[in-house]
Amino acid sequence: MRGYIYWIQQIILREYIAIPGRVIAILFFIALFLIPVFTSNPYILRIFTLAAIFAVFSASWDVLDGFTGQTNLGHALFFGAGAYTVALLNVNLGWPPYVTIPLGAFAAVLLGLIVGIPALRLRGFYLALVTLAFPIILTGIILFFADFTGGDMGVTGVKRLAVSRTVCYYVIVLVMVFSLFAMYKFTDAESKWLPVGVILHAIREDEIAARASGINTVMYKLIAFAVSGFFAGVAGGLYAVFMRTVGPSTLELILTFQAILYSIFGGVGTIYGAVAGVYLLYPLIEFMNL
Repeated sequence: MRGYIYWIQQIILREYIAIPGRVIAILFFIALFLIPVFTSNPYILRIFTLAAIFAVFSASWDVLDGFTGQTNLGHALFFGAGAYTVALLNVNLGWPPYVTIPLGAFAAVLLGLIVGIPALRLRGFYLALVTLAFPIILTGIILFFADFTGGDMGVTGVKRLAVSRTVCYYVIVLVMVFSLFAMYKFTDAESKWLPVGVILHAIREDEIAARASGINTVMYKLIAFAVSGFFAGVAGGLYAVFMRTVGPSTLELILTFQAILYSIFGGVGTIYGAVAGVYLLYPLIEFMNL
């Protein structure tokens, strides 16, 4: 009887704590959808559109580091791979964004698997150094095949996601909402229908103990790498169709450090923390540069 009462108390307490967070999230997303209603300033819309893209990118980094404990200093590899895939398919083959963006995300997943297979047997500082090298390698490949990739000049003339900047904003915000929800459910330690989150938490806390309990830690870290790469590729694809140009800057180390900064500022190991970090810091930095 006492155990049953304790169980009821824990459910009520968990729900009581969760309600304010859900209310804040709902109000936040409502505010995002109302921004174009109150202003049609293209510069304001540009800032909040890029913030939505970087929110997906930062949250995707948090999936790998904050929840799985695998430090990735080369996360821009996935962003750049998605961006270049979308740009090249659009410019060279004329494929529309709704086709190229998913393909860009899967290209990032493929790179995530290629990187993850040799790298995820390492841990800590050594893993960080190895992942740091991959964006540099891809940048070298892009510069070597300059006739195809545009070299230093990059790829220009990418087709817009939508003719109207407002429509483009709404589409990107919707993609952000669905992406964040998917990453949240993937990393949720209390999820009943997808019990991956609790395993990722176990690997982060003590990988040796997780392996000793029979968990294939390499496989789950590889899954986390693939999921993280997929959503980083989505962010890169959205960036390509919004900016209409892609260059080696999408692979720069500073881009990864920005994602790390946003996630740490908002709270590592919480998807909403990465989002909060982006929406607090990115618009503030842009407005201060005016």
